[in-house]
Amino acid sequence: MGKKKIFNDPVYGFVSVPYGILFDLVEHPFFQRLRRIKQVSMTHYVYPGALHTRFHHALGAMHLMTQAIEELRSKGTEITEEEAEAARIAILLHDIGHGPFSHTLEHTLINITHEELSLLFMQQLNEEFGGALNLAISIFTGEYPKKFLHQLISGQLDMDRMDYLNRDSFFTGVYEGVIGYDRIIKMLAVFEDELVVEEKGIYSIEKFLMARRLMYWQVYLHKTVLSAEQMLIATLKRAKALSREGVELQVPPSMQFFLRNEFSATDFQQRRPELLKHFARLDDYDIFSALKAFIEGPDPLLAYLSECIVDRRLFKLELQNQPFSEEYKEQIQSCIRKKFDFAESGLSHLFLEGEERNNTYSIARDEIKILFKNRKVLPFSECSDVNIPSGIVTKYYIGYPKECLV
Repeated sequence: MGKKKIFNDPVYGFVSVPYGILFDLVEHPFFQRLRRIKQVSMTHYVYPGALHTRFHHALGAMHLMTQAIEELRSKGTEITEEEAEAARIAILLHDIGHGPFSHTLEHTLINITHEELSLLFMQQLNEEFGGALNLAISIFTGEYPKKFLHQLISGQLDMDRMDYLNRDSFFTGVYEGVIGYDRIIKMLAVFEDELVVEEKGIYSIEKFLMARRLMYWQVYLHKTVLSAEQMLIATLKRAKALSREGVELQVPPSMQFFLRNEFSATDFQQRRPELLKHFARLDDYDIFSALKAFIEGPDPLLAYLSECIVDRRLFKLELQNQPFSEEYKEQIQSCIRKKFDFAESGLSHLFLEGEERNNTYSIARDEIKILFKNRKVLPFSECSDVNIPSGIVTKYYIGYPKECLV
């Protein structure tokens, strides 16, 4: 039996990583960076225990992938050792492209998604490891013939969702998000090259989808969390604008590089080694160090925003199902102009508005399939007698300093 490294995970207990390519990837600086990136961004401002990292999550998702593969093999699905290892590599690295504070700054510092960056990191690592990630990349991108392997990484019942719901509910203490991940994995099967759930697992799927819906509105899109995240985005946008005007800001070199320059996805593809090297130096610590420096900096707007975040003096955030009236928004904006000397040049940083969307369950594509004992397969939406919301829910928000409460 091959030797393995044991990690003590607070959610699953002992998680093992075999020595070889998987352990070497965990040890790589690209992956170790995930220790310094929070899984749920600013959520700890509401739920103090939510300080777990992308490193935690990646190892947990790989652990669940191991269990899923073992379960599918026990039911006669052919998965070679090479395929099993590649699937574990793909799920281990699926979030390696996340930047500081995870999703929050995805379109602020850089204009490229974390999914695109994850693939670029995998390609870079593949070159460093002499092509050892070829099969993993093929599975990750959905190009590999066995579709169900990709569905385990990216689908409505993938190991990514299975771990983050379980892990985030654990660390936030929001027990409405607890899911029966172990039972769901036991109910997985493959039918005609697609991932399906056995009939007796349908109630676990209903619980899984309801838990996901509750976690989004109670945790991920909690209005105080949203306020903190939008304030951080506004702060970084201000810092970027000042940097490009030639204002000297005290920030780490890696952060300065992205504040002063705009890079597209094409740039990252064409200059992959150089840009990934700079990006891999960025983490949550860079951002928070910069915020503390901004407080003493030359720009009063940037100093105000930074101090509010550091000291948790968060903006009032209102969230509702319909767009806010122009009259109401103007009333608040007028107050901001009166209260703050720097409001005219920075109103868009002091009055935040936008919308958030959430789709609990999509019936448009790759719907969860239920396998019945007579070998008939039906979409979940035709099997469940529970009304799981399947459309996109949109909520509108405005945020502003509490000095302007009306």
